[in-house]
Amino acid sequence: MVVGRGLTPCLMATPTPDCRTAAPQSAGTHDASKTRKKSAARKKQSRGTSKQAQKAKSVELALKRHAAKVLRRLKTDYPDVDCALHYHSAFQLLVATILSAQCTDERVNLVTKELFARYQTAADFARVPLQTLEKAIKSTGFFRNKSKNIKACSQELLDKYDGEVPQELDPLIDLPGVGRKTANVVLGTAYGLATGVVVDTHVGRLSRRMGLTEQKDPVKTEQDLMRLFPKREWIEFSHRMIYHGRRVCAARKPLCNDCSLQKFCPKNGVA
Repeated sequence: MVVGRGLTPCLMATPTPDCRTAAPQSAGTHDASKTRKKSAARKKQSRGTSKQAQKAKSVELALKRHAAKVLRRLKTDYPDVDCALHYHSAFQLLVATILSAQCTDERVNLVTKELFARYQTAADFARVPLQTLEKAIKSTGFFRNKSKNIKACSQELLDKYDGEVPQELDPLIDLPGVGRKTANVVLGTAYGLATGVVVDTHVGRLSRRMGLTEQKDPVKTEQDLMRLFPKREWIEFSHRMIYHGRRVCAARKPLCNDCSLQKFCPKNGVA
């Protein structure tokens, strides 16, 4: 071996197996590994989602069975029910329902007995002087606001519907002083149209107490009740709940020992 001046000989030995550098993993193998990991993660997530869905379905089914028991008992206790407000036309029921806000039905019926003897139609209420109407309904409370709404509602019915109360939810809700509860009362009671569940203070309180909903907002409460009960039961269910709330399940001192639902009612909020 000839070595140049100033140079050191280099041993050209074949590397041992321990010294060999491993060949890099191919891109295809790396991608396949990532795909398998992602697939396993998706399957795990899917199993978790499936278990949650099954649990939610089981809870919903149990709640519907509970609601069915409540409905059967209410139908037994109150077989024949109707709206407690007195009226002779859809328009009069509309006026009476507006007056019933923050007022008992008994007081409203006392007021409307005299009121409807003097004014029967939308045209009558549109013409009556505001101060005269305020004086006539004063005992129902919030009489100034109610008077303005009744007169404005009457005028709009004359202008848009020839004085007749529309048989659809949205046009009714658009009228002055008319919300979803009032619209559901009129459509269900006067026209027999189940557009929703009437949620007043009684229905809301009893629904929470009976474990049918946890909502305090009337619209959300109504949505829960509409999911639990068949549409054909919506109208009379509200009437039955109102009757039960007045006779047995009072706000402050419910008569639980005299209640036919006591065996399966959770009595939420009852001390």
